[in-house]
Amino acid sequence: MVTRQDRFHEVVLRSLAVHDEQFIESVLGIRLENIGASKLDPKTRALVQLGALLAVDAGAPSYQWIVDAAFASGATVEEIAGAVIAVAPTVGVERLVSAAPKLGLAVGYDVDAALERLDDDGEIG
Repeated sequence: MVTRQDRFHEVVLRSLAVHDEQFIESVLGIRLENIGASKLDPKTRALVQLGALLAVDAGAPSYQWIVDAAFASGATVEEIAGAVIAVAPTVGVERLVSAAPKLGLAVGYDVDAALERLDDDGEIG
């Protein structure tokens, strides 16, 4: 919601941070739902988009948005993990290491918290 106190840059940055589709389509002129043009079903499209997000080291809100879209189209968490593995040779391990905590949160798994629970033997305590 925009109030009179909001400055333009605040609206733009906040709208982009939460991946506000209406803002992106109306203000930036980028149409996000081009499933018909891509000839891909929604699940495949979401998994392909996930690969693109991994390649550019996207921010957490983008991962949340695409994971929500993937789940809504019937993808499983295993398929999401499979997409990560599939793009590894292309995007590189460094990108995946950077993405793991952000993508983990998007699928409901706090990687950082799990790592903190590791004991000296590498077992989760």
